Amino acid sequence: MNKKQVFNPYLPSWEYVPDGEPHVFGDRVYVYGSHDKFNGATFCMNDYVCWSAPVTDLSDWKYEGVIWRKSDDPTGIKGLFKQLYAPDVVKGADGRYYLYYFMGNDGTIGVAVCDKPAGKYVYHGRVKYPDGTPLGRGKERDFFQFDPAVYRDDDGKVYLYTGFAPRRPNVFTKFKPVNKNGAMGCGLEVDMLTVKLPLARIAKTRRCSKGTAYEGHEFFEASSMRKFNGIYYFIYSSVNGHELCYATGNCPLGDFKYKGTLVSIGDLGLSDKPLNYLGNTHGSIEFINGEYYVFYHRQTNRHCFSRQACAEKIKMNADGTFAQAEITSCGLNGGALKAEGEYSAGIACNLFSKKGVRFYTVKLPRGSHPYFTQSGADRECAPDQYIANFCNGATAGFKYFNFSGNAEISVTLRGKARGKITVKSSLSGDILGVIDINCDKKQRKFTAKINPLYGVYPLYFTFNGKGRPSFISFSFN
Repeated sequence: MNKKQVFNPYLPSWEYVPDGEPHVFGDRVYVYGSHDKFNGATFCMNDYVCWSAPVTDLSDWKYEGVIWRKSDDPTGIKGLFKQLYAPDVVKGADGRYYLYYFMGNDGTIGVAVCDKPAGKYVYHGRVKYPDGTPLGRGKERDFFQFDPAVYRDDDGKVYLYTGFAPRRPNVFTKFKPVNKNGAMGCGLEVDMLTVKLPLARIAKTRRCSKGTAYEGHEFFEASSMRKFNGIYYFIYSSVNGHELCYATGNCPLGDFKYKGTLVSIGDLGLSDKPLNYLGNTHGSIEFINGEYYVFYHRQTNRHCFSRQACAEKIKMNADGTFAQAEITSCGLNGGALKAEGEYSAGIACNLFSKKGVRFYTVKLPRGSHPYFTQSGADRECAPDQYIANFCNGATAGFKYFNFSGNAEISVTLRGKARGKITVKSSLSGDILGVIDINCDKKQRKFTAKINPLYGVYPLYFTFNGKGRPSFISFSFN
């Protein structure tokens, strides 16, 4: 049971760790991911950090510090793409922990090792073919390496998975051909570096998906492997970008069959239209203290370069499939949040404008779309995330709260605005209350009575009026 409440994003709001790979080592769950910079100019600009929590209390996240820096890699790579992209970690047969990473324009997979899950990793080498050639630099149509995932089976054998298959060519494809025929998988020798041949193809791409269950949800990137109850689960980001999908097989390199969507950051699949701004996502499933959880990320700051870690409980069906998880504000909380006290607007799980949503690419257009942001620069303290540009017709949704007859609700705004905020417990339901807004540039709090609620409900706030205020927080009275 959680000792305190925990929200989505589950790390402090100043932290930007996307591409999360959760792993239980001992009595703690560790999350390894890339590390975005707030208001960064591109993806993954910061060094790798690690966060962990006791398996018995997923509200108690501890910052483990920097575990690997770009400067720790001895290759001395320079240039625009010297970023540390999505990593993964596995415990080897020797009891040490191996970090697999891809660093920008090197085009190969590096490996570092540590005696502890979250200690200071040291360079171990490059993943390579038996002849010593780095994987990704083979002479005969080698493939672009990206998003390495690593898995150790019950028999101690270790497997590596990589792949990159975008809908259209992009800046990365100049290095090597992309994995058009499917995500790649292979075994690793005991040195944790040398691949075992031949290489296998795991999940289908758009080039080879016709007539299969993969159509419409083909592999793009973000490989991850898990095994539950004897079934292997290959988890990946589809060509749609906003969703994590999965396929199952009966062996680590076998024929994987598409099974469905685990989570969509716009809840597409559970809703006919996206209820949140879309963008890429990356993550995996972990079994923690008797429950399954799916880890993923969301976008902030009006572009795709400042992403944050989120997670949801996910249900496994009797046949071993998973039901798609709904994105919520209460992810790891173990249940609905208490409808009491004050909450940051930054925990909204649904956010959209009067015009709907956009897919995050480089920048959202100014003026017509609300977005999550913070004041100041990239930092590791002083959380103050809020929703900026909460303009006419913008809606923020929060799921879920446990109500016990609350009679008033307040919102705190900053910036010039005049109008009303309507409060609902469902998007199509009756209005619970209306809050009159008349705000100058200073931060102000506005309160209104609401129809009392009992039980578990979401909350939706919609602004109608003039101005583009910042939505700072809301509170129950």
